[in-house]
Amino acid sequence: MIPPIARRFVAGESIPEALEHARARNEDGVAVILNLLGEHYDDPADARADTDAYLALLEDIADSGLDACVSVKPSQIGLSVSEELFEEHYREIVSRAHDLDAFVWCDMEDADTTDATLDAFESIAAEYPWSVGQCVQSNLKRTREDLRFLFERRDRGIAVGSHDPAMIALADRLAREHGTEYEIQMLMGVRDEAQRDLAAQGVDVAQYAPFGTKWFSYFYRRVRERRQNLTFALRAVAGR
Repeated sequence: MIPPIARRFVAGESIPEALEHARARNEDGVAVILNLLGEHYDDPADARADTDAYLALLEDIADSGLDACVSVKPSQIGLSVSEELFEEHYREIVSRAHDLDAFVWCDMEDADTTDATLDAFESIAAEYPWSVGQCVQSNLKRTREDLRFLFERRDRGIAVGSHDPAMIALADRLAREHGTEYEIQMLMGVRDEAQRDLAAQGVDVAQYAPFGTKWFSYFYRRVRERRQNLTFALRAVAGR
């Protein structure tokens, strides 16, 4: 069971709990990106198990009618085993999403896996252009060129992952100037009220909501990242 201190950042341990969280966020006008927690598997059986879990999750999302999609991590679905296994599982998930009129985001992990991730994305997106999106990390020096590479092949809207009001305002201004569709993506548990406010203003907002039994390491990272998250955690422990 996830303790209340971590429940702010994690949408439960099971698919039904994650779907219930998505339903509640949809009532606020916020879409949800569901991510099953897990990464850096060097056992093909673990990568296969999480691939199967994503296939089932896509079916459940389609049956529920929720405004939700999924996000996968390359090392979760096979990249730590081999590039071939990763692309095989990645393509299988996106193919299922295509059949269900659903959508898959692929996370970008560390710099050492960027080329393999983008290569797989390029191949899969060529076959399923409206069913998959690729994340890039703003803190990598190569990202400017990676974005140019992606935009040359994908004439679509973009998503901006940020909690910074100035960055969100800039994204809105640039989107209006260039006539580009966009959405703002934020983490579950970080500026939740701002997510609802933006959605009420007509901005497309999606919340990244992780779930699963491997929640502790994710929660630990969230707490370490920001002082306000640490303050929240300490107050929760103290019962205040």
